[in-house]
Amino acid sequence: MSTGRWLIVLGVAGTIGILVLISFLFWPKVGITSTKSVLAGQSLHVYFTDPVRGNLDASQFHVTKSNKRTPAKLAYGNEKKSLQVGELQPGDYTLHIPANSFGVWKRAGDQALSFTVLESVQPVTSMKEIENFFERVKPQGRSEIMEESSSEDKASGGGNDHSQTNQQVAGVDEADTVKTDGDFLYDVLNGEGLIITDIRNPNEMVRASKTDFTDGFYANQLYVDQDKVVLIGGQSLDAPTSNMDSNMTEDRMMPTQQMSVIRVYDVTDRTNPKLIRETGAEGYVIGTRKIDQFVYMITNNQPFLWYDHPTPVEDQLVPKVYDSISNQQVQPLALDKISILPGAMEPSYSVITTLDIESGEQGGVDTKAYLGSGEQLYMSEDHLYLTSTNYQDSQQSTSEVFKFSLDKTHVHFQQTAQLKGTILNQFSMDEHNGYFRTVTTEGNLWDERNKAKNHLFILDENMKQVGSVENLAVNERIYSARFLGDKAYMVTFRETDPLFIMDVADPNNPKVLGELKIPGFSNYLHPLDEGHLIGFGYETIAKKNPQGGAPIIQTGGMKISVFDVTDYANPKETASEVIGGQGTYSSVQHDHHALFIHPHRNLFGFPISVYEQSKRENILNLQSSGAMFYEITAKHGIVKVADLTKRMTNDYMDWEKEIQRLVYSGNSLYTISVNEVNSYTLDQFTPLDTLERASYTTDSVPPRESIEK
Repeated sequence: MSTGRWLIVLGVAGTIGILVLISFLFWPKVGITSTKSVLAGQSLHVYFTDPVRGNLDASQFHVTKSNKRTPAKLAYGNEKKSLQVGELQPGDYTLHIPANSFGVWKRAGDQALSFTVLESVQPVTSMKEIENFFERVKPQGRSEIMEESSSEDKASGGGNDHSQTNQQVAGVDEADTVKTDGDFLYDVLNGEGLIITDIRNPNEMVRASKTDFTDGFYANQLYVDQDKVVLIGGQSLDAPTSNMDSNMTEDRMMPTQQMSVIRVYDVTDRTNPKLIRETGAEGYVIGTRKIDQFVYMITNNQPFLWYDHPTPVEDQLVPKVYDSISNQQVQPLALDKISILPGAMEPSYSVITTLDIESGEQGGVDTKAYLGSGEQLYMSEDHLYLTSTNYQDSQQSTSEVFKFSLDKTHVHFQQTAQLKGTILNQFSMDEHNGYFRTVTTEGNLWDERNKAKNHLFILDENMKQVGSVENLAVNERIYSARFLGDKAYMVTFRETDPLFIMDVADPNNPKVLGELKIPGFSNYLHPLDEGHLIGFGYETIAKKNPQGGAPIIQTGGMKISVFDVTDYANPKETASEVIGGQGTYSSVQHDHHALFIHPHRNLFGFPISVYEQSKRENILNLQSSGAMFYEITAKHGIVKVADLTKRMTNDYMDWEKEIQRLVYSGNSLYTISVNEVNSYTLDQFTPLDTLERASYTTDSVPPRESIEK
């Protein structure tokens, strides 16, 4: 063969080789998601972004232990897009994925997955276990940890002839920035002090006291329990008054970590609150709850790792804690209070602190830390549920749900479950008759290879799935949800607002009963009565896409809807009200605590800033700000009874003047902003009095060393 022909052959072969290499590199990669550990008795769930090819039996996957093949129960789920691996004894295992599992032109992201089956969750016995955990996991591309705004699911809106904080579960109180006991207002709206206002005479309100925080403490939540006020807030870990050991900071520059703190004040004398107890844990609050005299604070702590230390030292990897009764220094949490959660894939702690506010000097505080991220929480009177999202890549995500039992100040880990998709907020979860119910969104709105879809899952007391409804509202995501007894309600959205009604009376056989599609969407669903819901959200406007294809969807004004669900198969929107134009906003859209409820008057109110479209395109004008009130009933629909907004002359809102909360006591209404309180009659909304809060004088909080004993 001539040299020229050899060159041609070599050139063709090289080209083919390059094309094969390029095609291999650009073959679609199938994402595989799985946790690193599972409890004995539960199955490991492995999720694929593409289904396993049709003729591949589940038995072709196999499990090894110490490089030896071991028997395991293998089964497909979700149309071959998941694999369950079960019936394994405690130990370390590897799941092997056959070549070409997803077809000739798709390759798996991993050919082998290592995991551990745990007999139970026990405290760690050495720092080595913690160090190994942080070496094994690394941060994932998940969303930020968000602090909450976020039994029978019954909202609490009133009782005892004064406002109660709008809460999700009866008997489980939720913290807020403003609360009342009917005689006084208690608030931490400016964060820098506790303000108590005497409202016993609505015609002449007076300041009872203002307790400023002079040691770097910043409050953002509170509870009121008779003659005690509990504040939840944050404080720099290296604050000068924290009594932290100076050796912990050394001479190097270190990031400032936050200590989340619970403070208890005796307010028997409302004019002179006294700090009687304080406890804290390092990290940022993701949620709190209060049941009777017990306050539960859940924080997320991701340790800082120093660049100048190749091997992390103990004080970097263990959360710090503080309690004014048992010690006077911030110190690392004891190792016997730290455990590693099964399924944990994030290098962070969920720290659960429980305080008995009646314990005085008898201890009454317990803090435990669990390695594994906490994002959303739901609490019943008996259990706490924490969620964590595991991301394989941008195409696939699963949710780990951790269940804990509650026994006064003692919190015990019980079980975990892994579910497809992500959980939106606390209202996407519920416990009823021992069963845990939740809705999730899986996939991506803008990814045709992994279209968004929504699921309902029901798990038994051992967190084993017993029922589900899957693949609802393809190409849409969940915007709001609500569980009410034997019914579940879910709003999804992309172009229209489908309201799904699901029967969950039989946990083993949930089913969709009806669906309503209307323009707009609801961010929050609130029960009106047994057959009606109120939705708070936005109107939407469909505009022609100049490039063709699907219309462009834009939000309009704030929308209130009344949904008639008495005929489950045919839900109806029987009333609606649209307020303002694009840009109109109320905090009730993301914080249900902002909703004012007077159940006996069927009265609902909320703070609001009203915007209108300018004559100039894409320019919004702030028209008014304040509060609005509506009488909402199934019979008469939505009737506006008061507009307490004020005309605005600026293009922006002054946050100190913006109304934050609305409460009532007796026949009087109170609107509270950072710098003033206004009182009105509830019958005619006639103004009664204005109390300027800027004139409040300063009463300093006692220093930490002088906490009342």
